[in-house]
Amino acid sequence: MRNFSRITLSVLLVSSAAFTSCSNDDDSTPTEPVKASIYTRLGGTTMVADPDNSGQMIEQGRLSFRKVVNSTIGLIVADVQANAAGNLQAHFAPVLAETGNTQATSIAKLSDNLTDFFSFNTGGTNAVNTYSGLNMVAAHDPATNPRMGTKSNTADYTKFVGYVGAAANANGVASNTELYTDIVAVLESLRTPIVQK
Repeated sequence: MRNFSRITLSVLLVSSAAFTSCSNDDDSTPTEPVKASIYTRLGGTTMVADPDNSGQMIEQGRLSFRKVVNSTIGLIVADVQANAAGNLQAHFAPVLAETGNTQATSIAKLSDNLTDFFSFNTGGTNAVNTYSGLNMVAAHDPATNPRMGTKSNTADYTKFVGYVGAAANANGVASNTELYTDIVAVLESLRTPIVQK
C-alpha cells in the first residue's frame, strides 16, 4: 500500500511538473486586462452634439471633462462670492477682478485650458485635446503667471480637490467608484508641483 501511495504521489508530482512547464511555455497564459483610460471611461472619442455650441460635435470624454471643469469653476466662484472661510479668492483674484466680456473670456480660457490639460493627461489623443499651457510649477507661481494671485498651500489644494470631487459627483461620477478614485489620484499626483508654500 505504501509503495502504491509513493508511486501515485510520484506520478502526480511528475504530471504536475509537466503541466506546469507546458503552461509556462504556453503564450495563452491569462493576463490581467488593461484598464481603460479615464478619458475612455468618460466617453472617449465617441462624437456627440456639443450642447454649448449648436451644430458642432465634441468627443464625449472631452465634454465630460468640460462639464466637471465648469462645475468646479462655478463652485470656486460661489465660494469666493460667499467669502467663505479659507476661500480660494486670493488664487483667482486676477481672473475674477476682470470685468464683463474680459472676465467671461478669461474664465472660458481657464475652462478650455483645464479641459485640455485633463483630457490630454488622462488618455485623450485627439489633437484638440493637446495641452499647450504652462507646466504645473510655472502655472501656479504668480512670478511666472500673472493670472495666478498667490501660491497654494496644502489646505488650498485640498479644498480645490474637494470642489473637483463635488463637481464630478454633480456630473454623474459617484464617489464610491473606481473612476472617481482614479480622477482623484490624478489630482493628487499634481499636488507637489502645485502646492508651493
